[in-house]
This record gives sequence, C-alpha cells and structure tokens, in this order.
Amino acid sequence: MAPPSPSPSPRVCVTGGGGYIASWLVKLLLSRGYAVHATVRDPCDQKNAHLMQLDGAAESLSLFKADVLDSAALAAAVEGCEGVFHVASPVPADKIADPESEVMVPAVKGTLNILEVCSSLKVQKVVVVSSTAAVHYDPNWPQGKPKDESCWSDRKVCRDNEIWYCLAKTVAEETVWEYAEKNELNAVTVCPCIVLGPQLQRVVNTTSELLLYVIKGGPDVLNDMLWHIVDVRDVADALLLVYEKPESSGRYICAPNYISAKAMLEFLKKRYPGYNYVKCKADVHQNSRITPIVSGKLSDLGWKPRALEETLLDSIEYHRKTGNLQDVEGQTYRLPDIFRHFQAANE
Repeated sequence: MAPPSPSPSPRVCVTGGGGYIASWLVKLLLSRGYAVHATVRDPCDQKNAHLMQLDGAAESLSLFKADVLDSAALAAAVEGCEGVFHVASPVPADKIADPESEVMVPAVKGTLNILEVCSSLKVQKVVVVSSTAAVHYDPNWPQGKPKDESCWSDRKVCRDNEIWYCLAKTVAEETVWEYAEKNELNAVTVCPCIVLGPQLQRVVNTTSELLLYVIKGGPDVLNDMLWHIVDVRDVADALLLVYEKPESSGRYICAPNYISAKAMLEFLKKRYPGYNYVKCKADVHQNSRITPIVSGKLSDLGWKPRALEETLLDSIEYHRKTGNLQDVEGQTYRLPDIFRHFQAANE
C-alpha cells in the first residue's frame, strides 16, 4: 500500500516582502513550513537578494513583482493563498513634500486594494500591519490612563500638526475596519511601535536610522520623552500568532517596552562608551502625546516578547558588525523626519 501523499504546505502572501518587518516574517513563515508568495517592486533588485538566501526559500518562496497600487499584480500574488499579511506601507525618512502621493495614497489606497483582492479571491484571513501612530494622538484620552486598543489617533490633530505618517496609518487602519465589516472579511490589525533589532535586508530602514542617529550624534537635541520599542522578531511572532489563532479579532497593540530617551542614552553609553551620542534635554517633555500604552490583549493571546535590553544590544551588535557605526568622512546623520515632530527639542 502506497504511503499517503504529504499534505501541501499552507500558502500565504506577504506584501512588501523585502522590507524590515516583512523579511523577518517571511523567514519565520518559511521556518514554520509555509509556502510564501512575497510581493516586491523588483524581484531582480539586489536589495531583495536576502530573501532567496533564507532557509527554505529555494523550495517554498516565490517573489512577485507587484506594487500596492496595481490590483492586477496583487491578485496574481494572492492567487492560491489561504491568508495574506499586508505589511507594505511607506515609512519615509526624508521630509514629506507631497503627503497625498508619498504616504496617503500608498497607505490608504494600497490597503483598500489588497482588501478588495482578498475578498474577490476568498482569502480566509488578512493580517494588516498598522502602527501605534494610529493610537497615540487622541487629545481626549484620560490623562494618566495607559492607552489601549480602544484609543485612536484623531485625524484632525494629525492633519493640523502635519503628522502625515500618523494620519496615513490612522486612515488606512480605519479603512480596514470599514471594509471588513461591510464585506464580512476576516481581518486583524497589529499596531507595532518603534521597531528595532537586527536587520535581514541590506538597506538601513527608517527606525534603524533613528537608532544610528542617537548613537552617532547629530545637530538635533532630543526631548526626554518615552520611546516605545518592540523587537522586529517579536513583531513577526505577533503577526503569525494572530494569524494562526482562530480566536484573534480586532486590533492588537504591539508595544511591550518603553524607556525615556535619557535612560536609554545612559544605558547605551554604559555598554558602548566610545560613540558621540546625541544630546538630550535634561527635563522630561511633559506635553508629549507619547504616553504609556499596553499590549495586554496580545499577551493574553500568548505573545511573549523579548526584554528591551536584548533588543537594544542585538540592534547595536548588528550595526557594529556591518560597519554602520563606523565614521565615514563627509557622512552626517540626521533625525528621520517622521520622528522630528515629537523627538526633536526646540532650542
């Protein structure tokens, strides 16, 4: 009697597969036996070469050329997949000149496109990466109460203060819930905070640029405010957890650790004393909208994130080994623009 044929691997799609979070998610999915369709802008671009070098990639990873604004290309990537992880979204490091075309359209229209594709192809579950940027900016939240999943950034506050990334993530996530309810789509959102940890891709991502700026120093003095930090590997774990748990629903804040800028600088200087660290204001920034937030809902699902110390040390070791912390003549470091609104102190 012939042995039973092995059951096919579950197949999922990851948008923006070459990015910081998505790369770790693809790595995790392959290690768990998934077949993965990953969308990238150009499968032949060297900045995506790390994906095909992952364990199991040769057998189980397929790269698809797709932009989030191209529904037909997205449909080709999603075809045959049981689930979709929508990770692709712009995180600009430079000053945003045209908010509509640079962040709003890719974030909002791109999200709507992938939701429509998932509906048309009867995808069983969609996990969308949002951000705590869609949580922090609620002027009416009770003072002293940690923010949770019921807290939403106010569109008007974001627009009036020109915090375009926060506005884009807020509108995009609201679009998820409006569409999912209207079309009975099984969707879950995950809201990570500042994501640090080692990289798999070569290009330094925006949040890692923030850490490099802190270590290497620069012209902007930082406010002594809270930094909510999560490890990129723990974000990948969270995304797979909410996908695999049938009881998962709604949004999940993914922000297990916070530390003041001053305390973080003291920690880093003690462990790595040889760098020209950024200056930090001595007094705590009292009026910041970045206040404590909680990840209890995600923890209740079984999420067990790393300690903050491990994330910070692993981040620095990665950048030290890759040479990103070496002084290069003529090279200056600057604060990524999306952090400038609340991180940079007024001199």
